[in-house]
This record gives sequence, structure tokens and C-alpha cells, in this order.
Amino acid sequence: MAVIRPFNAVRPTRDKVSLIASRSYQSYTPAEREARLDHNPYSFLHIVNPGYKYQKVINGEERFELVRNRYQEFKEDGIFIKDKVPSLYIYKIIDRDFQEFTGIIGASSAEDYQNNIIKKHEDTIEYRETLFKDYLKTVGFNAEPVLLTYEENKTISSIMKMVMASRAEYEFTTTYRDTHYLWPITGTQEIDTIVKEFEQMPELYIADGHHRSASSVLLNQDMSSSKDSNIKESYKYFMSYYISEENLKIHQFNRLVKDLNGLSKEEFLIKLDMVFRIENRGTQQYRPSKKHHFSMYLDGHFYSLYLRKRYRNFSNPLEALDTQILYDILLNPILGIEDVRNDKRLSYIHGKNDLVDVKYAVDAKEFEVGFGMLPITMEELKSIADNNLTMPPKSTYIEPKLRSGICIYEF
Repeated sequence: MAVIRPFNAVRPTRDKVSLIASRSYQSYTPAEREARLDHNPYSFLHIVNPGYKYQKVINGEERFELVRNRYQEFKEDGIFIKDKVPSLYIYKIIDRDFQEFTGIIGASSAEDYQNNIIKKHEDTIEYRETLFKDYLKTVGFNAEPVLLTYEENKTISSIMKMVMASRAEYEFTTTYRDTHYLWPITGTQEIDTIVKEFEQMPELYIADGHHRSASSVLLNQDMSSSKDSNIKESYKYFMSYYISEENLKIHQFNRLVKDLNGLSKEEFLIKLDMVFRIENRGTQQYRPSKKHHFSMYLDGHFYSLYLRKRYRNFSNPLEALDTQILYDILLNPILGIEDVRNDKRLSYIHGKNDLVDVKYAVDAKEFEVGFGMLPITMEELKSIADNNLTMPPKSTYIEPKLRSGICIYEF
């Protein structure tokens, strides 16, 4: 029985939302960040980077306190206003490639996460969980929803369609050339119907935001163990973006390796021949067309790598995952990469940027070899989560990527 809960979002005024909404801090280059901070006093980046005001990098608890202060200043200046009525929020994005994503922002239950109703497919790092938990506890708000996905539901879709027939509360296009829309759902009947439909769902799946959800659960545990009788109910929930599986887009991450682990090109190809059928495809880009097929770019040429059939006896869904196969069969035993999360010889480029970037990086001698594969499917993701397994790092690059500062959840 999955939970979606309406809440009183803190939102920008309609006239300023396009100036406030920002991509994730890490997605900007330093020059892009500086330009926005210099020339846009309303950017949400001013809240998450409070030290810019003093031209100083601030870290730790001091930064958390200043983030809270900047946020309160935006509220005091009337830039952010809290909704008076608990609502759900339809958020639609049409990106620069004309891909369309539509989902509902609501509050998810920390208890659902603990009871595995909200299912996970990635490992989290304890240090990052704790750090973000401390951040949330200090600043008192969350501006980045977790992406949760569910099977298509006709009743929910029909309500969304009906609400979206009216004028959007927000409609704006960014300099990144994506267009954003927001419709609050305030009607009690519509909200109750959506809540009941989610109650019939046995599970939800985290598409993106494993650390954010884990940190929110830690925060709930911290606050629940407190002797303070005034602890708010809001700590039991965290903000999520509920999007149907059909609306989600999964891309692959391509792999780049700096050297051949002491092997010559010929020695490397011979070792590959033991586990793959190899064909030199020349200078034309080669893209895999089936699972367990890989592309490789080496020394100015593309190669197709087909996993030999005797290596296809998989005992669980993780072993059959192409990212795991690449590690088990190639990266670890042949190229000597043991820690795919921290090895400096290994790098990743998400598949939306495609093989062009892989070719460029290898041709520029930044890397010796690059590997591509098909994206992981939704069925594979769910199978991993259902079996309580976790994918290797950088197995999925999932869209949509939401803007910060459009809807804010306060604790």
C-alpha cells in the first residue's frame, strides 16, 4: 500500500519562478554558475551557495546555517510563499529534444521506504546519507524531489489530463530551452482519488534519488527518537515526483578507461576474444542492437563485442545486467579495475551524449579505450529491486532532471 500525501508547498511567485528555478548545482560549469550568481539575484543557486555573497567557499555546518538564512531571506522578501491549502502538484517538462515528462509532486512515507514498499536498486554511501541528513535537519526544507516510478494508472492519468486542461500556474522556458509547467491539484475529490489509487499499488520504485530518500529516512529516525513532544509530522515524509514508467527515460552510461593494464593492443584483443566474438567495424560508429552486445572504440576503430554463449548462464538478474557483465568479464579480470566507484582509471559519460564523446575522448588521448551498451530496461531495474539486489554504480542515467526551487517541502 503506497502513500502519496498532499502538502503545503513553498513556491515562487508566478512572476519570478523562471528566474528562481535552477538545475542541480553540479550540472553547471564554474563559468555558468558565476554568470547566474553575478547577474540573477533570484537564482536558487544563491540559496545553495550562500558563500558567494562573500566570495568565499563555505563548508559544513556553517554552510548549512547560511543556506537556511538565505532561504528565510527569500521568504521574508515575498519571493517564496507557502500554499495555504495542502495540495498535490502536476509538474510537466518539455525538454530541448521535445521529450515530454509529466508527473505528480507529493510527499512519500519514510515508513514505506523502511518497509520496502519503496524499492531501491542502488547502493548508497553512508557518509553522504549522514551529511545530507544533517543538511536537511539544519536548513529545514527540501527542494529536490526523489523520482519514484509506478505502473501506468488510467484513473490517475485521467485526473491529470483534466487538471492540465486548465491554465497552468507556471509556464516558462529556460535558457536551456526546456519548458516547465505546474498545476496545483487542490480539489479534495481529485486528491482523495489519487491517494486511494496509490494505496492499491503494492510497490513504488526509486528511479533517481537514493541518497535523498535514505537521508530523509535517517532524519525521520533521528527526530522520532527525540524526547521533544513537538516533533512535526512532516519529518515522517519526504518530497517525491511520482512518474509512470511510460513517462520515464533511461539512458546508459558509457565507460572510458585510461590504459590497457600493461597490455599491448594485440594482447588485449586476444584476451577479449576468449569471452567475446569480436568484429572490427572500422571508423563508422557502431551501436549495440541487443542485450549482451557491446561497442568498443580503440585506436581509431569501432568494434562489436558479442558475449559468447557459454558465459550466459546467469543465476540472478544482477549477473545478467550488461553493466555487471562488463565488470565481471572485462573491466576487472582484464583491465584490473576492482573498485568501479573510485578507480581513477575509469570514467563515465552518460549515453545521452552518445558515442561521439567516447570517440573524442579516446582520439584526444585522454583515454585508451571506450565501451558502450544498450540502456538498462525498466523491467531489469524492477527485477534488481524486487530481488533486493543493487546495480553497479553509473548503471542508469534517468530523465527527467527536475529544476530546484519550483516546489519546496518544509519540515
